Amino acid sequence: MQQGKLRHIAISVPDLKKAAAFYEDAFGLERVTESDLSIRLSDGLVNLTLLNFPTDADAGDERGADFVGLHHIGIWVDDLEEAVRRTKQAGGTFQSMDDAEIAIEHAEHKYRDPFGVVIDISTRGWPGASPHERKKR
Repeated sequence: MQQGKLRHIAISVPDLKKAAAFYEDAFGLERVTESDLSIRLSDGLVNLTLLNFPTDADAGDERGADFVGLHHIGIWVDDLEEAVRRTKQAGGTFQSMDDAEIAIEHAEHKYRDPFGVVIDISTRGWPGASPHERKKR
């Protein structure tokens, strides 16, 4: 059985720079990339993306641009087709992003779990994330 790896957590925030400074100062996360819409931080294994969407359509769902909190998580898989099959079989539903005005980077497929949590399923991963566990010293 294929095992997915949690490697991406995305949080919608009202102030990208203030949120990034908090996670850098409080937890030592390192800044990986930055744009007008997002700042990606990393601990070397998991990517934390801070998001600030300009429009409700860009936010991608009913929560809209003003939503603050967990936006979605990302699971890195080896076999996208198998992961999609298993996600559907387990009760996941496809999450369309057709109305977004901004291209969605690093999200091959978006699904919702049975409780509504949005999940990115990717074989490419995210900047600052690693597909492999770090070796323990």
